[in-house]
Amino acid sequence: MINVLLSSALAVVAGVSIVVQQVMNANLRAALNSAAWSGFMSYAVGVACMVVLAVIVRDPVPSVAVASRIPWWVWGGGMFGAIFIGLAIFLVPQLGAATFIALLVAGQMLGSVAFDQFGWLGLAQRPVDLTRLVGVAMLIGGVVMIRR
Repeated sequence: MINVLLSSALAVVAGVSIVVQQVMNANLRAALNSAAWSGFMSYAVGVACMVVLAVIVRDPVPSVAVASRIPWWVWGGGMFGAIFIGLAIFLVPQLGAATFIALLVAGQMLGSVAFDQFGWLGLAQRPVDLTRLVGVAMLIGGVVMIRR
């Protein structure tokens, strides 16, 4: 029970951190007058933080042999992160943080349901059922209400 509560609380913290990140990136874009450089700086600071984390938890650097066995498409996650950061830098000032995050969550939910349904990219298949569809519909309804 405590693990579930802690995990849930940490997930909420992660959600808040996304909002903070996007607002900071939008401010950095305005200050630098460049979406590309503000996105680059966001990633550079993120890489530095991940290096510090790896050192703190003493994770060994993966070997070339291990890296060479990983499917090519798995390395593309950073590209999708860059797409997210780039779009957020442009859209948060236009839509506002609440609308952007609501639409972001709706997109994540729609994508997640599809990925679960079809077991894409190695996920276990979890069929869509009525409860999930109602949840998605309610989420989209919430997005409409927030956007008004």
